[in-house]
Amino acid sequence: MASDPEKQAKAAFIDDHFELAVELYSQAISLNPKNAELYVDRAQAHIKLSNFTEAVADANRAIELEPSNSKAYLRKGTACIKLEEYQTAKAALEIGVSLAPGDSRYTNMIKECDEHIAEETGELTKHSVESSSAPNVSTKEVQPVETVNDQPNHVTVPPAKPKYKHDFYQKPEEVVLTIFAKGIPANNVVVDFGEQILSISIDVPGGDVYHYQPRLFGKIVPDKCRYTVLSTKIEIRLAKADEQIHWTSLEFSRENPVLQRVVSASVPANQRPSYPSSKPRRVDWDKLEAEVKKQEKEEKLDGDAALNKFFREIYQDADEDTRRAMSKSFVESNGTVLSTNWKEVGSKKVEGSPPDGMEMKKWEY
Repeated sequence: MASDPEKQAKAAFIDDHFELAVELYSQAISLNPKNAELYVDRAQAHIKLSNFTEAVADANRAIELEPSNSKAYLRKGTACIKLEEYQTAKAALEIGVSLAPGDSRYTNMIKECDEHIAEETGELTKHSVESSSAPNVSTKEVQPVETVNDQPNHVTVPPAKPKYKHDFYQKPEEVVLTIFAKGIPANNVVVDFGEQILSISIDVPGGDVYHYQPRLFGKIVPDKCRYTVLSTKIEIRLAKADEQIHWTSLEFSRENPVLQRVVSASVPANQRPSYPSSKPRRVDWDKLEAEVKKQEKEEKLDGDAALNKFFREIYQDADEDTRRAMSKSFVESNGTVLSTNWKEVGSKKVEGSPPDGMEMKKWEY
């Protein structure tokens, strides 16, 4: 037996009061949260209000509660077509037509999906990359689900304040979304992936069901997406359909529909810029020393520099006694005598021998 909010919601829908219908259906759902038909009907009201992501979420919830409900797949297909999610829409409609084989609405909408998919495939073949432009909404009229006034009432419903905070970061191949929800059992979380839509439902113990259905910045590969429910958060990994696209935000926005691509030009290895690195490098010190010595030997000097070089070479190639003699004689003579004979200078003090015309003087402190 239909509840009073449900009856009032149906009446409001017939009178084209779609926003009121959504509110009343929400009240009816709070009284009977396991009734799939309520979600199906609220999805239709959301479609009339152009709340397509909310419509997909309600359709997914209805399918979860009653997988054989053909109208739930019709609602999902209708909303996904409006969101240009043609692959997802077609998959839902094919299930729906198997449950209601005599309904031509499914076949007509599947045909529409095939046409759009063919157009997208043709563009990809022609341009080699996916065209990034503002959504092009089909001008075809989708056959209505209910026999009611089909003129949409464009009433904007203010979005509900999110119950859980969320954040995201990205890699070249995926976007990682984190919902900061603590202590949620894994069985209470339902995540559904579309081509460019994400539907998250969290059945909060002792509270209302939390829904988050963003239309994503770019397209994803649903089969490669996955999620993990942890003790402090829910981590959702979205596999990018095009790894060259950098998401400037998580959600799609008509104000900034152009997707920014990361263009990587191939540069030869010998032309690439080098950057400082803390990674240790292996240095052949023996080879480096040999090169320095070679340069020193080949270096041509004049005057005192040449003489000092000559003395250094003698000292480097001399034995221990010769080196001692050179050092002792040079120091004791205040740089005026340089002897290589240790037997001659080793047993006595070497007196200074100034050059001709000069005399030695003792420095007084």
